[in-house]
Amino acid sequence: MNILSIDTATDIASVAILKDTKLLGEINLNIKNSHSMVIMDMIIYILKTLELTLEDIYGIVVSKGPGSFTGLRIGISTAKGICHGSNKPIIGISSLDSLAFGAMYFNGKIVPILNALRENVYTCIFKNIEGSLNKLTDYMFISVYDLKNLLKDEKDILFVGDAVNTYGDILLNIFPNSTLCNNMFNYVKASNLGILGMKSFKDGQKDDIESFAPIYLKKSYAEEILEMEKK
Repeated sequence: MNILSIDTATDIASVAILKDTKLLGEINLNIKNSHSMVIMDMIIYILKTLELTLEDIYGIVVSKGPGSFTGLRIGISTAKGICHGSNKPIIGISSLDSLAFGAMYFNGKIVPILNALRENVYTCIFKNIEGSLNKLTDYMFISVYDLKNLLKDEKDILFVGDAVNTYGDILLNIFPNSTLCNNMFNYVKASNLGILGMKSFKDGQKDDIESFAPIYLKKSYAEEILEMEKK
């Protein structure tokens, strides 16, 4: 089974093609605010390079967030367009799940954090239990400082995600014994997203293409401004 995986939830646009659990190819470009201009070219290029066509692809895996509002809309609309045009199934995987999956080697609590701006993060707590990634909390939008209350009794913590690069000093001040993931692991890889999506497809799961929507967790900045102006 071949699948195409797409992630545009953060500054890095990522596409990958997997055959079962084998990665055939992956492209990652750090091109903030340019996803709409390059994502289809990335998909066309990786298919052509691997001598594949959409007919060879079983289904599409796409990041459903949380993350950049604009980025998520670009990735999901691209995935939906491909699925509509080729009659392929689609499944969404959380960007936080993908980050946690990439850090499954860690034995303590795995805490993916994506920058939600103004010292806020999108997060969720995971733990590797006997080789299986377990989600211990809901996805949430909180202040980076409120992580202290969320993780107050934890001693063995790994933070992973782009917010590590932005709020690393704050995290180490709050959690001096925590581990900050290496920068190379702090972005959402389409390959990890694809592995999780592949498992879901093989379990018979898929999303309804018409109702499928991103996980936003918070209102956009424009919506917040509009609400303030109405008060």
